[in-house]
Amino acid sequence: MTTATITTTRQSTPSATPATSATSATSATSATGAVRLAHGDGWFTACDRGLLTPGRGVSVLLPDGDQAAVFLDRSGRVHAVGNRDPFTGAYVLARGLLGSAGGRPFVASPLLKQRFDLATGACLDDEDVSVPVFAVRVE
Repeated sequence: MTTATITTTRQSTPSATPATSATSATSATSATGAVRLAHGDGWFTACDRGLLTPGRGVSVLLPDGDQAAVFLDRSGRVHAVGNRDPFTGAYVLARGLLGSAGGRPFVASPLLKQRFDLATGACLDDEDVSVPVFAVRVE
């Protein structure tokens, strides 16, 4: 697992805050640029987009001590969800496998294999469970 170093310099107010209904992906054709996540009342730099590998995730330590899992899917979109698997309590979703169901991208937990929609955070295997989603932009 790769852990990205973040800076906590705050800039403008995000257009979306972490929520299970927020869109988490941003398209970026460039392999460079800073990946920024909405957190609290601002945006912070999570990592350089060039450090992301298609189909793999990285774990990012958030300013409040929580963690996010950041993914670059094979179509070049960047997604960010909470890294904690709600079924086991382990911070492992960044190690999960990416896939799609009905055209929607998901990450499957590496432990018990529950699938989480990367756009909504909803668990595709248990409608009562979800993970947080973070708005993402690549600058």
